[in-house]
Amino acid sequence: MVLPVLVASSVAVLVARAAAWLRSRRPARTRPGRPRWLATRRTGLVVRELRVVEPFIDPRAFVGNVPVLATFGRNLLTYVVSYAFIYGFTQCLEGGRGPTATQAGLVLLPMFLTAIVVSAVTGRRRAVRGKLVVGSAAQNVACALLLRVHTGSGIWLLVVVGLVVGVPQGLNSLANQNALYHQADPERIGASAGLLRTFTYLGALVASAANGAFFGTTVDTTGLHELAAFLVGCAVLLLTLTLVDRSLRRVGRTVAVEGNS
Repeated sequence: MVLPVLVASSVAVLVARAAAWLRSRRPARTRPGRPRWLATRRTGLVVRELRVVEPFIDPRAFVGNVPVLATFGRNLLTYVVSYAFIYGFTQCLEGGRGPTATQAGLVLLPMFLTAIVVSAVTGRRRAVRGKLVVGSAAQNVACALLLRVHTGSGIWLLVVVGLVVGVPQGLNSLANQNALYHQADPERIGASAGLLRTFTYLGALVASAANGAFFGTTVDTTGLHELAAFLVGCAVLLLTLTLVDRSLRRVGRTVAVEGNS
């Protein structure tokens, strides 16, 4: 049981290393013996958490439940794109077009308004696969539109980008939460929900590192387009994970069948 837990618990470490690589854009120098030292610490943590009655991080939430792991991955990718857009798009607006922070914030207002409306309209529907497919596809469109944005772009294009980004903002987060509550083991629902939030924070960390890597000390169109290309890759991976996850079809369907019987 320990080996699968170790493999799954290494996700956070891999994400942290990816974030560090993005920030530096060069391979990190690893001291001799450091991999063994990290492996020993992770093994000790897992063994300790498996023995206590109320673990701080429950490794059992990672074992034998592939749909939950897929939901963690989707949540990570969702928030990498979301936070990278919020951080990077506003920086590019202020650096390239010269508006104040208030004006840049107003450009983002359509995104948040769209997210509120979409969440209010679709939030009561129990099925999640359709929401995740539409939300993931919208993220792909939004990231592709970022490749068309430059310092001379019209306000209408900036508003359209915000409107499109608002769709996954209103769909993906709530859908992933609902999926988790159906997929997680009932006795570990609290630990699973906490880990879902942890992957949200990991997404924010990767997004912040990506902004630092692609913009550096100068915020310009070139950096925005490099960031957008990176986000397109994340969005494509998110859509792929959503389409191949057959367990999402069962979420909400069982409840609907029971309600009709």
